[in-house]
Amino acid sequence: MKFLHLGDLHLGKSLGEFDLIEDQKYILNQVLDIIDNNSVDAVLIAGDVYDKSIPSEAATRLLDYFLNHLAAKHVKVFMISGNHDSDDRLNYGSTLFESNQIYISAVYNGQLDKHVIMDGEEKFNIYLLPFVKASQVKHFYPEAGIETYEDAVKTIIDNSEIDENENNILVAHQFVAGKGEDPECGGSEGAGTQNVGLVEKIGYDIFDKFDYVALGHIHSPQKVGREEVRYSGSPLKYSLSEVNNDKSVPIVNIEKKEVTVDSISLKPMRNMRHIIGKIEDLLNKENVTAQEDFIYATLKNEEIINDAMGIFQQIYPNTVKIDYDNSHTREIEQVDISQIAQNRSFTELISDFYSLMYKCDISDEEMEMMRMAAREAGVIDETN
Repeated sequence: MKFLHLGDLHLGKSLGEFDLIEDQKYILNQVLDIIDNNSVDAVLIAGDVYDKSIPSEAATRLLDYFLNHLAAKHVKVFMISGNHDSDDRLNYGSTLFESNQIYISAVYNGQLDKHVIMDGEEKFNIYLLPFVKASQVKHFYPEAGIETYEDAVKTIIDNSEIDENENNILVAHQFVAGKGEDPECGGSEGAGTQNVGLVEKIGYDIFDKFDYVALGHIHSPQKVGREEVRYSGSPLKYSLSEVNNDKSVPIVNIEKKEVTVDSISLKPMRNMRHIIGKIEDLLNKENVTAQEDFIYATLKNEEIINDAMGIFQQIYPNTVKIDYDNSHTREIEQVDISQIAQNRSFTELISDFYSLMYKCDISDEEMEMMRMAAREAGVIDETN
C-alpha cells in the first residue's frame, strides 16, 4: 500500500504583507498530481493544517477544496491536529467526513485513535495521535508519573494494544529527536522548541512498535534516528531559516512490514531567496532574476538607503524584508546590551544607539518622535 505523507500545511499563512493562499493552492494541486502519478492509496497529514487557531475563510475553503479532490479520487485521508490548530475547529464535521474515508483526530480523548484498512488480505493499522502536552495525558493517567512529553507519549503507546506482527503506521505531531542529536529545525517551530530543553523532546526509539511514523512539527524534511521515522517538512518555505530547504513529499510503500520511502520534489509557484550585497549590485539588470520570488535582502551598503523597500519592490514586488550587514551592524552585534542599559535613561540609550548607527547626534525632533513611540508601546511612561 502506498501512502503520501504531508505535514505543516499552515493554510492561511502570510509572509509579511503577502498572502500565500494562491501559493498554497498551487502546491496542493501539485500534490494532487503526484498522487495521481504514483497511484497513492492514502494521505497522512501530520498536523498544523492551519496556521492559526482561528483560520481565515480562505484557509478553510482551501482545505475543503483539497479534501474534496482527495475524496473524488477515492484516496483515504488520515489527519491530526498540530499545535497551531484549534482542536474543535479541525474536528468539526469529522463524523460526516468518515463517510468519504476522511479520518480526523483533533482531540486526544485518553486513547490512541486507530483505523484499520485492508489491501487484499493484508491489514494496515493507522494510529492517529494529535498534538498532546504532558498535562493532557496526565489527566487520563494520573498514576503514571508523567512529567515530560516523552513520558506522556510513552504512556499512550504502552496503554495501546499494538500487534507488532501487523503493519502499524503512526501519525503524530511532536518534537522527536535522534540519539544525541536534534532534528534540523526550520520555521517558527525551531527556536520555540529548542528553548524548552528536554521537556518537549521525545526519543525516536519509543516508536519502535511502528513500521512508519509520519511526523509533523519541524519544517525541514528529514529522517529521525531511522529511515521510517520521518518529518515530511512543510510543503512551502515559510521563513528565512528555510530558504535553503529543498521541499519534497515522501511516498511510503509498505508491504508485509517492508518499508521503502521515495521523496518527490515540490516546485513552488514563487521561490523564497535571500540575496546579499550592495543595493546597486543586487538591482543591476545583469543580476536580477525571477522577479516574482519572495525576497529577503541583506544590504552591504555602509549608509542607510532611504526608502530601500520601495526601491526594491519596484524590481522585486514580493520583497518581504530588508536588513543590513555593515560595519555599524557588526559593531552593534559586539555590544553587551545588558551592560549598556544598566542605570541609563531612555534618552541616553536612544542617543547612543543613534550615534552608533549614523555617526551623528539625534535631533530634538527625532528624539521626541522616539519618546512618543515608546510611550504608545508602553516602554516608558509620561514621567520618564
